[in-house]
Amino acid sequence: MKKKKLIIFMPAIEGGGVEKNLFIISNFLAKKISNITLINASRKFNNKFKNINIINPYFKFWDKMGRKGRYFICLIHLIKIFLKDNNCVVFAFQANLYCILICRIFKIKVITRSNSSPSGWSKNFVKTFIFEKLLKLSNLIIVNSYEFRKELKKKFNVKSVCIYNPLNKKEILKKSKEKINIKFFGKKSLNIINVARFADQKDQITLLKALNIYKKKLNFKLVLVGRGALKNKLLDFIQINNLKNKIKLIDFQNNPFKFIKKSDLFILSSKFEGLPNVILEAMVLKKFVISSDCPTGPKEILLNGKGGFLFKTGSAKDLGKKIMFYAKNKKKLRPKIIFSYKNLNRFDYNKNLNKYYSLINDKLIN
Repeated sequence: MKKKKLIIFMPAIEGGGVEKNLFIISNFLAKKISNITLINASRKFNNKFKNINIINPYFKFWDKMGRKGRYFICLIHLIKIFLKDNNCVVFAFQANLYCILICRIFKIKVITRSNSSPSGWSKNFVKTFIFEKLLKLSNLIIVNSYEFRKELKKKFNVKSVCIYNPLNKKEILKKSKEKINIKFFGKKSLNIINVARFADQKDQITLLKALNIYKKKLNFKLVLVGRGALKNKLLDFIQINNLKNKIKLIDFQNNPFKFIKKSDLFILSSKFEGLPNVILEAMVLKKFVISSDCPTGPKEILLNGKGGFLFKTGSAKDLGKKIMFYAKNKKKLRPKIIFSYKNLNRFDYNKNLNKYYSLINDKLIN
């Protein structure tokens, strides 16, 4: 029987943690699978892929089109492929439910990779009902944390396979050595960093509120690296609370590691995640991590607090206390950094990539 071709579906590449995993996993698979096609609407990232056939739909007003619009156009291109040759398997990184529905109509096998916890939206009954019914139609569901796998089973009675995000320690360490001129961080201040989209999910406003509580007691500098719809809301908070000399926003960076390296403390303030890459990257660079105890990932990465601090999600008061405790006990807390670093082998680069290949190749030949 002729081996099926692999179609990777990721309509809207925006430069976050999901995208990092897309680049890594796709390029690894391309070394072992000869016939791979990627459908995406973001031409500026084409140079990130090697030995992969790329389909980039393009329209005059593409940049003004929202994410749902891009999904729709890319799904049309997916259907066109099915009409020409249905000897394929689809690997969906995004728009999973739409992808599952189209694949089932055309009787195509589909593998879905779920990236973030449904806790962020599962209070909506209609969405939950649709999600449960469609997700069960996927031939294989891959998640990135065991907590996430338990959540899918408990909420939707859906089985999934956990593969941790592959962590390229060598690349992180190499890029962290790039020279950077950031005079904002001080030699005597507690230098804090957060790297994430400026979006409600990432909840940087809780971080700002926590620091505002202790701004008279703590000498700190905070750098927020990212971009997004809530940038002005963050800037307004900084302005109103006279924090301009203490907090700086830096635009999205292809290489955030050189900024993380200059910091003392990494903070993740998200309301929900899947398995946040950025915590792993901070741990590679041996930074102390304080994270919200959000679903899913942080608790698992930090081994229930043995490798860092967890604070109550959305609680500026609890986060503020954790920051102050770290500031007063840096040396005593050094063993947590060492412990977290030693436990990064769970995210071994080649081991986890080979798990992806094994599962996907099985669907291509059977």
